[in-house]
Amino acid sequence: MKKIVPDPPAFLFAKTAETTFGECEGHPPLFTVRPGISAEDALVHAALFLKCAIDTCPQAVQYTDETGRGFAWSTLHSVQMAKGLVDAVLDGIESHNLNAHRDAQNH
Repeated sequence: MKKIVPDPPAFLFAKTAETTFGECEGHPPLFTVRPGISAEDALVHAALFLKCAIDTCPQAVQYTDETGRGFAWSTLHSVQMAKGLVDAVLDGIESHNLNAHRDAQNH
């Protein structure tokens, strides 16, 4: 039987690209994200790094003097928002995969 509905397009950003980071004046970047890592795996690790930042930011706020405390709070809130976005993308990927798996079982 011919399929009426075509398969959805593959996730556009399915793999990481090589990306350097950790630049300091006077030398090339120290670190590189390896190419070819699945986007979902990379996002899982990003979510873990952001969780670590969320867990340590309150200590930074606690030990920062009054004049810099607003910057520390701002950093914490920015990291929380970034984690929320990453988690939402991961939840969307998981939901899409579950629905695709369920649809495949029904056909």
